[in-house]
Amino acid sequence: MLRIGLLTSGGDCQALNATMRGIVKTLENNVGADNLEIYGFEDGYQGLIYSRFRIMTPHDFSGILTRGGTILGTSRTPFKLLDTPEADGVEKVPAMIHTYHKLQLDCLFMLGGNGSTKTANRLSEEGLNVIALPKTIDNDTWGTERTFGFSSAVEVATECIDNIHTTASSHGRVFVIEIMGHKVGWIPLYAGVAGGADVILIPEIPFDMKNVINTIERRMERGSRFTIVAVAEGAITKEDAKLSKKEYKKKVASRTSPSIVYDIAREIEERTGRETRVAIPGHTQRGGEPDAQDRVFATQCGAEAALGCIAGEFGYMIAQVDGKMTRVPLKDVAGKLKYVDPTCDLVREAKALGISFGDE
Repeated sequence: MLRIGLLTSGGDCQALNATMRGIVKTLENNVGADNLEIYGFEDGYQGLIYSRFRIMTPHDFSGILTRGGTILGTSRTPFKLLDTPEADGVEKVPAMIHTYHKLQLDCLFMLGGNGSTKTANRLSEEGLNVIALPKTIDNDTWGTERTFGFSSAVEVATECIDNIHTTASSHGRVFVIEIMGHKVGWIPLYAGVAGGADVILIPEIPFDMKNVINTIERRMERGSRFTIVAVAEGAITKEDAKLSKKEYKKKVASRTSPSIVYDIAREIEERTGRETRVAIPGHTQRGGEPDAQDRVFATQCGAEAALGCIAGEFGYMIAQVDGKMTRVPLKDVAGKLKYVDPTCDLVREAKALGISFGDE
């Protein structure tokens, strides 16, 4: 009998269900439903800590390939607080280990991003059989070229930019669109290029407002009625990039506007005289059905993870490297982020098209 646990941790995304389906269908097809026990932990690591789970069957994973979100629910259990007891005094790591052994699990499949993967590595170091699968819309998980959720999030953000084009053109406005990405700029980069943004501001390339204004004014001089500025949540000015981490956090905490996009929009309107608006697609970027690319990649991840489990191999994250599915040791992944390289091909090509990143 093969006993497995499943949990989805951190922020949700569109292909979590597709991934779990890939795991379960592969196990069912290779070991048989009668030889498989499935424990689905509710709300991420919290379910493992408090032994909140559902006993499930392969039938529970039928028909969920196209369903967004997660049928198990999810939550955030910050890695930096992993050794801090819960509010009721429960020690997180010992509780998770206890639940794992109580259910006599052979493997725990964890679908999560960077923080969740650090916790998975900790559990692996504690002797549990863990396999991680790279979930995040941000595409910032180190060791893999792709994460499931990214493609669908880019699709949503691109559609937002597409829709803004018509209203921006009609009214002759500048639109500043906030795209998800606190620490990395993969979504605004890809969506900005796909949606035809004129300016793209991402955390990896500090910007100067003078350069942003110059881009807008040049467009006005050429007769363009509008400008689209795609901004990552974590976009940062060249001036702020010189601050220490502590100084920058203090400055952000003292900000009176909801986010940097409002500061950018206000300055654009003041310095150009053009009517400027803010648009925020927000959590719609996490929602809805997964697109075709995410369904395929999620299914691949699930199948590869299940095959690894059957082979008795644990302690790694499923990844795609050079277009091929592979496994990366958890210890090599934990605590690392995959940033946009400011000199990468897409940035270079976008600049060649005339898209400004505010750095020059």
